[in-house]
Amino acid sequence: MRLAAIDIGSNAARLLISDVVPTDDNHTQFQKINLVRVPLRLGFDVFEKKEISEEKETMIMNTMRAYRHLLDAYGVPLDHLKAAATSAMRDATNSSDIINRVKEKTGISIEVITGDTEASLIYENHIAENLDSDHTYLYIDVGGGSTELTFFAGNKLVFKRSFNIGTIRLLKRQVDDSQWDDMKDFVKKETKGFSDIVAIGSGGNINKIFSISKKKEGKPLQLDLLKDYYKEFNSFTVEDRIRIYHLREDRADVIVPALQIYINVMRWADIDEIFVPKIGLADGLIQHLYTELQKA
Repeated sequence: MRLAAIDIGSNAARLLISDVVPTDDNHTQFQKINLVRVPLRLGFDVFEKKEISEEKETMIMNTMRAYRHLLDAYGVPLDHLKAAATSAMRDATNSSDIINRVKEKTGISIEVITGDTEASLIYENHIAENLDSDHTYLYIDVGGGSTELTFFAGNKLVFKRSFNIGTIRLLKRQVDDSQWDDMKDFVKKETKGFSDIVAIGSGGNINKIFSISKKKEGKPLQLDLLKDYYKEFNSFTVEDRIRIYHLREDRADVIVPALQIYINVMRWADIDEIFVPKIGLADGLIQHLYTELQKA
């Protein structure tokens, strides 16, 4: 079975196409066939002006048309696609009109999901279930407009919470001290009494840090290493980060505020290391869609 997901985030839109393959032990594997990313950067419009500009709307339409062609090329029917939009689309006053036009022109139906739903879909990847059950796990998903936290202990979901603290909001100075305090108080209170907490990170920025670190697959990043990277990247201009670390421009500016969020959450939860399993919202959407199709 071939499935696809579209994740329209505040920094980029992603199309993920995967095959669902049964294994010998009656489980299923999700094999990535293609992943296409387009840096729409909707948050730069929305978090300042509260709406998506005509220029960005044109980019969205062109991207969705291209994605529709790819879906057809890979033989993915629209009922095997799940498309979701997150923080920027949640905040944009004209998102409904744009979503209707996308549906009319491409047949793709986009659902604007809440922060809590976003956190749940990240958790759909069930990464923690494959790790040491003696630990508790905090999923940290950092996007351009929001950060989703999901806490997993003893094979149970303890909490999920979304905060409007994201990389683009930080760059745009749209996050005040009270929002940081709210996140800090929540994390400290809800993780109190749990020991040996391990973080699971998702999002393009933590994946890029992992790649730069040259760590072996499955090995965690240490908090101290993230702090070192934060100091290092913060000492350079965006242009220098692009040149020295071979980063794309749309990664080079957001990687520093992303590190700030990961470091803060880990400190508040007294976490020393973070695993980076290369999962994201699109992966969770595909797993959720597969579950829905199995029930139908």
